[in-house]
Amino acid sequence: MPETLRVVVADDHPVFRDGLQVTLDDEADIDVVAAVADGDAAVTEALGRSADVVLMDLRMPGVGGIEATARIVAQRPETSVVVLTMSDDDDSVFAALRAGARGYLLKEADADDILRAVRAVAGGEAVFGPRIADRVIAFFTTAGLRGASATAFPQLTDREREVLDLVARGCDNMTIARRLFLSEKTVRNHVSACLTKLQVASRAEAVAAARDAGLGE
Repeated sequence: MPETLRVVVADDHPVFRDGLQVTLDDEADIDVVAAVADGDAAVTEALGRSADVVLMDLRMPGVGGIEATARIVAQRPETSVVVLTMSDDDDSVFAALRAGARGYLLKEADADDILRAVRAVAGGEAVFGPRIADRVIAFFTTAGLRGASATAFPQLTDREREVLDLVARGCDNMTIARRLFLSEKTVRNHVSACLTKLQVASRAEAVAAARDAGLGE
C-alpha cells in the first residue's frame, strides 16, 4: 500500500462531497486528488490520476455509480471502489459487487468507518457496512442451499430450507429473522412448518435430521 493514498470522491451533493473531502484531507496518509459530481468525471479522474481508491455514490446525473465503477475496474483493476450511498436495496448492493466494487457503505456511516474502509480496500480487503454485510451473508447462505443439500428435503420450500439450515447452525428465531429480513412471527411459522413436514416432534429432532442431511455445516 502506498504511503499516501490517492482518493477520488464522486458525489453530486456538494455539501456531502465537500465535507467528505475535508475529512479525508485531514488525514496525513490520504490525498483527495479530485472531487467530482458525476460518473463520467469519476472515471476520467480515477484513471487520469491513478487513484488508489474511489468513493462512489450510486445516483448521479449522467453516468451513474454502477457503470462508472465497472469502467474504472475494467481499465484500472488496481483502483479500489467503495460505494458510499443511501441506497440499501439488494439490487443496488449486488449490482455494485458485480461491477467490481470492493466495499459498500451507507451514508449513515461515521467518519471513522469511512476512513477505515478507504485504508482497508487499498490494502486488498473488502469492506461492508453492518446491514450490508448481513445481506451478503444471507445471499451466499441461500446460494449454498441451492446446491446439493437443497434437494435433501424436497417437501420444504426454499425459504423453509433456509430457516432449517440456520436452525441447524444453532441460530435462535431472532437471529434468523435478522439474517433473512423476516419477522420473528414469520420465522416461527416456518419452523413449525418444518417440524410438521419432517414429521418430528421438537426443534432438536429437526436439527438432527437437518445435520444428517448436510445442512447446518
